[in-house]
Parts: sequence; structure tokens; C-alpha cells
Amino acid sequence: MPTSDAEPLHPPPQGEAGTAPERLAGRKNLLQLIQLRWLAVAGQLATILLVQFVLGVELRLVQMLTLLAVLALFNIASRLRSRLALPVSNSELFAGLLVDVAVLTGQLYYAGGITNPFIFLYLLQVAVGSVLLRPRYIWAIVVATVLCFMALTQWYEPLALPDTADLALSRQYVGGLLVCFMLSACLLVIFIGRIGRNLRQRDARLADLRQRAAEEEHIVRMGLLASGAAHELGTPLATLSVILGDWARMAPFAAEPELREEIEEMQVQLQRCKSIVSGILLSAGEARGEAPVETTLHAFLDELVAQWRSTRPAAKALEYHREGVPDLPIISDSALKQMVGNVLDNALEAAPQGLLRLLADADDDTLTLRIQDEGPGFPATMLERFGKPYQSSKGRPGGGLGLFLSVNVARTLGGHVSAHNRPQRGAEVVITLPLAALMPAEWAPSKPAKRMQA
Repeated sequence: MPTSDAEPLHPPPQGEAGTAPERLAGRKNLLQLIQLRWLAVAGQLATILLVQFVLGVELRLVQMLTLLAVLALFNIASRLRSRLALPVSNSELFAGLLVDVAVLTGQLYYAGGITNPFIFLYLLQVAVGSVLLRPRYIWAIVVATVLCFMALTQWYEPLALPDTADLALSRQYVGGLLVCFMLSACLLVIFIGRIGRNLRQRDARLADLRQRAAEEEHIVRMGLLASGAAHELGTPLATLSVILGDWARMAPFAAEPELREEIEEMQVQLQRCKSIVSGILLSAGEARGEAPVETTLHAFLDELVAQWRSTRPAAKALEYHREGVPDLPIISDSALKQMVGNVLDNALEAAPQGLLRLLADADDDTLTLRIQDEGPGFPATMLERFGKPYQSSKGRPGGGLGLFLSVNVARTLGGHVSAHNRPQRGAEVVITLPLAALMPAEWAPSKPAKRMQA
């Protein structure tokens, strides 16, 4: 039945840098890291010069400036790398952060190690990693910074600070610093991760709402066009009906059985066209809602199948099974009939010589309709965009609108439409609808699903 119609904080796990959005995100993350590294170079240089020449603290200028030059050269190489067309993987960003951690560790080694208050700059590396990297790399950064922190508690060159020659940090104090750092790093990763997930969920909801708003606006435009066309088609259809009636009574046609059968077939199809036009006008609100038709679920399904069979005489037999469906009172809606009819029509076009099946069943509060065919099935690209407008294998302008409208009718009722290819052959479209959305208000539960609006 193949006739379907913000950049994340962490890239999705399908690959290191496979799809176009991931490639773009990886390059943007690399550029952000380069910008932050230039800020780090400038900050470290300013701090070294301030401490050496303003505060009068003797530093290992040669070693520390050499490390700073190495970091600057690495950043220049990273900037040149960003101009290449190759994708930027998470492991590459992770390696860049490890270089930052290594340079910071070297600077702290020559500047007092654990006694240097800037040792908590490691948390900045953890925070940046939490934003740019995937979880396994984030925790690897945490482990790396903790190991460097622990190393600096044992190996470092003391700062020659005035009036502190006899002062030394106690083992308990150093242990407390280490515990504080580990706790801060873990909490930072956890809370930034949660904030990132919340932002991604919010962006996904906003994207879904924007998509639904665009689809509903599209449906409104289609409805206006359809309503205008229905008005204009009424007169020519009535004229054709009169002409066919006159032909059926003429002696030349009445004497030819084949011609008479063809006229009867034309009258059936013409009546179908008039029913479609009437349904469009009713759905547009010109007569609907004033006297809603109440029926039962069994009668609605049986009538729908009988009407579809009678107006598609060229179709093969349609297998119809209704099991476990409660005979509840419902409001008969032309949009419901059109929704199921569209899916059946698509199945018939996909497998005109094959067997079609309509399987209806229900659980406590949901009606499920399964339409199966024996055609070639859906292409993979159409399954990915199932229910989107103009996604069709028919190869003609405007194709795919039937399933697009069916999906939106089901969604308005609180249900949904899904599709998949069957293992043996053909395709299956599954329509699920909450029974509460179909029932009259007095029969529905206290919190019914959203009902169709005219």
C-alpha cells in the first residue's frame, strides 16, 4: 500500500559523525572548543604575567610559556582542521579536551600543584565535556581530571610565596579537596546531562508542534479548496445524472444489455461522486453538527465495508473480520468513513489483483483496524515519512494526500495511524482510535478523548 504521503547537546548515537546534522553539529562543537581555548590561552597568559610581575611571585616562566605556546599551536592546528570537509567525531573532540587537561596539569605542576587555587579549573573542562561529548567520553574526562588532581597532590613544584615557607597542607585537607572535586565533577556531569535532556525534549516537542501547525494549516487550505470545488461540481454532476437517467430509458440503450450494464455502472460511480461531494460539504460545516447521526459500532463498520464494496466493483474480494468489537453506540462521522476508505483505496491500488483484508478488533478502550494487502509493500523512504503530504509512489502531482488526511483525522480523535511491511508479502496499515472519541457524550467516560470538530 505504498502511497504514504536545534542542534542537540549530544549527537544521536547512530554513528560518530554520519548524517548531515551530526556533521554540522560536530564542526560547530569544534569551533566552540577552539574559541574557548583561545580564551583559556589569553587568561593563562594574563594570569602568569600578573602573578610574576605584579604580585612578585617567582614562576617558571620558560616552562609555563612553552606550554602556553604548545596550546596555542594546537589551537591553530585545530582551526585549520575545522576547514576540512571531513566530519568531526566525538572522539576527536575528546582528544582535544585531553590536550587542554594535559596543558593545564603542566601549568599547575610548575605553579604549586594542589596549593594553587586555580586547580579547580579542571571543573571547566568537565563542564565543557558535559556539553559537547557523549556520556562515555564525559566520564572519561572526569576520570582523567581526577587522576591529574590526585597526581598534583603528590608531585608539584611549590610556589615561593612570602610568609608561607613553613606552611604545609595537611593530609586531611588535601583529601577533603579531592573529595570536594570529585563530588563537584560528578554533580556537574549529572545536572548538565539532565538539563541537556530537558532541552532536547523541549526542542523535540516544539518541533512537533510546529510540524502539526504547518500540517493543520495545509489541511485548512485544502478544505477551503475542496469546499469550493464541491460547490462547483454539484451542478455538472446533477446534469450528468439526468442525462444517464434519460439514456437508461431510451430504446436503443434498453435493448442492449451490455450498454445497460455500463450505464448502471456509470450511475453507481456518479452516485459515489455525489456522495463524496456531499461529504465534503458536510465536513465543511454546511449541514453537519445540526443533526448528528447516531449508530452502533457494528453497524458503522458493516455499512462502511458494504458501501466500499458496492462502489468498487473492479476490486477483488475484501476479507472483513470483526472480532471482539463491542457494539457500542457511536456518532457516525463522514471523516471516519473517508479515513478508512482512503486506506482501503490505497491498498486496492497497490494490489489490484490481490486479496485485501480489513481486521477489526478492540480492547477495553481502543478500536484497532488493520488493513492488509498483498502488494509490493512500502519503500523504506516512504515508511520514514509516512503520513506526510505528497509522499506517494503513484508518480503524479498531489499523490499521498489520502494517507496524510487519514493520519490527521486519527490524530484529531486521539488515535494514530502506523504502517509496516509484512514479513511474507504486502503491507499493513494499522489505525487505532480511542472508543471514547467515537461515542456520544452521555456514553463516553468522564474524560473522553478529543472529538472531531467540524
